[in-house]
Amino acid sequence: MEEEELKKRIDPEKLPRHVAIIMDGNGRWAKNQGAERTFGHRNGIRAVRDAINACNEIHIPYLTLYTFSTENWNRPQEEVATLMTLLSETLIEEETEMITKGLRLHVIGDITALPDMVQEQLRHVMDITRDNTRGNLVLALNYGSQREIVKAVKEIADEVKDGSLQPADINEQTIEEHLYTKGIPPVDLVVRTSGEVRISNFLLWQIAYAELQFLDIYWPDFTKKDFFNCILNYQNKERRYGKTSEQIQ
Repeated sequence: MEEEELKKRIDPEKLPRHVAIIMDGNGRWAKNQGAERTFGHRNGIRAVRDAINACNEIHIPYLTLYTFSTENWNRPQEEVATLMTLLSETLIEEETEMITKGLRLHVIGDITALPDMVQEQLRHVMDITRDNTRGNLVLALNYGSQREIVKAVKEIADEVKDGSLQPADINEQTIEEHLYTKGIPPVDLVVRTSGEVRISNFLLWQIAYAELQFLDIYWPDFTKKDFFNCILNYQNKERRYGKTSEQIQ
């Protein structure tokens, strides 16, 4: 089915508020082309644009992209350097487009470990888009969910220690207020490309009731058509949150 036909089938009343994507398979895609892994990362930029544009077209308010994990520093230095260069170039190229589309940029993770130039560009784009209201693009950079949860626990422990918080008052909301994603709604749909079936330390708290979809394609081959198919599959799911089907109906 063509892209426009798929989009017409999407029910605007049953859209997820927050979609998160694990963009996997760039290196293997490049290897299949007989090229270096960095070639795959460069070709993955088109898929990023397709995902952002698809969200914008059907008015999904939050899209989170797993851009660089805390574990990705273990990759070859050349590959890491290319990823940082690509991030820098893309921020410059897409700045005007984000303003035109009314998108606000958010970043989750510890960006202080990123190159100074990238940090400055990220803060600049976050600043100039902070009043945009038509959509939210969240980049997970130097992000690891376990590290995020440890950070939250330490901050809460400090509040208990100084007497500003009682242990009996700690609840789910307390945890959420100390996560990088404070103020961002829980994830409704997680999509992972490349055929791998795992979460890879991504938004472990935030995806507690998310629907999970694993696609057997590499990220550079991902298109708006694939995104719309994911949304249609999501809309065919019955989200029960622990209740029975009868209760939901």
